[in-house]
Amino acid sequence: MKFCPKDGSLLVPKKKGKTTVLHCNKCGKDYEMKEKLKIGGAVVEESKKIVVIGKDEAESELPTTETICPKCQFNEAYWWVQQTRSGDEPPTMFFKCKRCKYSWRVYG
Repeated sequence: MKFCPKDGSLLVPKKKGKTTVLHCNKCGKDYEMKEKLKIGGAVVEESKKIVVIGKDEAESELPTTETICPKCQFNEAYWWVQQTRSGDEPPTMFFKCKRCKYSWRVYG
């Protein structure tokens, strides 16, 4: 953690063109970063881009289970879990039939 030498406020990283500076939100002054930032001993790097997989692109990567499709009665489906409600609620389990591609959910 770095603090502003002028007023003692916490300095926060801020992009300025192609470089990153340490910025004081109180006085507005920017300071050059002389070393890489570290959080808990780990060096903070530029964040990686998150790639969102399209609708049917990763189906083959999903695990499968034996369950009955409510639409075509086929007995195998892909499944995944997502937190669709608040964090203190159980996650929602989703299924997608391997034959007809029908999707349904089961609330925890």
